[in-house]
Amino acid sequence: MNAIVRNIKAIMLVSGVLTATMIFAAIAPRAALQSNFGESLEGPLAELIVRNWGILIALVGAMLIYGAFDPGSRRLALLVAAVSKVAFIVLVLSQGSTYLGNNAGIAVAFDSVMVLVFGVYLAVARPRQESRQYLGI
Repeated sequence: MNAIVRNIKAIMLVSGVLTATMIFAAIAPRAALQSNFGESLEGPLAELIVRNWGILIALVGAMLIYGAFDPGSRRLALLVAAVSKVAFIVLVLSQGSTYLGNNAGIAVAFDSVMVLVFGVYLAVARPRQESRQYLGI
């Protein structure tokens, strides 16, 4: 557990960069869907929704990168990322094994590990003094 606390900056950077690669969905929505799920959606509304999805995931990645360098925002970034990743995991797993053979399966495995690591950090790391003062504690 101490290793996670000592290395959280590097962990957040790696996770943030990998998460931010989903900007690919905003640039090439059809290719991103095919790569991640082995399926595609057609039409302008599908493209709009997939592009927005990619941007939102990339923003979570950006939050992780920012939180790696700003300890005062670290806990919030980890909490938001963990909730987002848990939602993705649950949604993919709710479809059984349908999408696990594609890149979505790799993402589920990676995100599961990250959720565990983030949870351990949030459980054992003490909030920094600045964070406690900001929260009025």
